Amino acid sequence: MKKVMILGFALALLMSAAAVAQDTMKQDSSMKATTSVTGKISDDGKSFVSDKDGKTWTISNPDAVKGHEGHHVTLKAQADADKGTVKVQSLKMAKDTGMKNDSMQH
Repeated sequence: MKKVMILGFALALLMSAAAVAQDTMKQDSSMKATTSVTGKISDDGKSFVSDKDGKTWTISNPDAVKGHEGHHVTLKAQADADKGTVKVQSLKMAKDTGMKNDSMQH
């Protein structure tokens, strides 16, 4: 009888661990990968236009780009292509290669 109770407890513990692992895998798959993209932030700071394809993305956390409205930047962000949104994690001013070339010619 004691062996049956131990076996039942072990089985219940194993099933609980499997359920937790499965739930964790669902959460990980729903997270979007972080990507780096260069483009321009709109004048109102609510959207971003990618240099690569000209696509406009809605910024889901516009406070993260405050002070950079209208600037050419490189974002590290999580993109949700289905919703057309980006969640900005960090940004830096983009290097403007056109200005460097102009200054070298003078």
